[in-house]
Amino acid sequence: MAFLTDRKRATGLGSAREGTHHHISMMVSSVALIILMPLFLLTFGRALGGGYDDILAYYARPFPAIVAALTIVVGFMHFNNGVRSAIEDYTGGMTRKAMILLSTIVCYGAAAIGLFAIAKLAL
Repeated sequence: MAFLTDRKRATGLGSAREGTHHHISMMVSSVALIILMPLFLLTFGRALGGGYDDILAYYARPFPAIVAALTIVVGFMHFNNGVRSAIEDYTGGMTRKAMILLSTIVCYGAAAIGLFAIAKLAL
């Protein structure tokens, strides 16, 4: 029989003081994606079906390149936050840490590859 107070039993089980920041981050990235996705589809749709030289000329203009880059960055940031929430909810211990680290590396790596591709097209 353990003689623990209610406060002692609840220590470490309460707020991690990250929930509000995470929620606001997800909401801001959601609103940004609501604006960016139609713009991306519009700019990408105009370039679709063109030859290599046409694509290079199209993405050499600043607006399509910026829209594509912002969509990649915000999209992967939003994806990383969502995957992290799912991992935190359903895993624990060392598995949680490893999966969060792996998902963050994959998201940042994919975003870097996408930005490199846009920069290569635009420059």
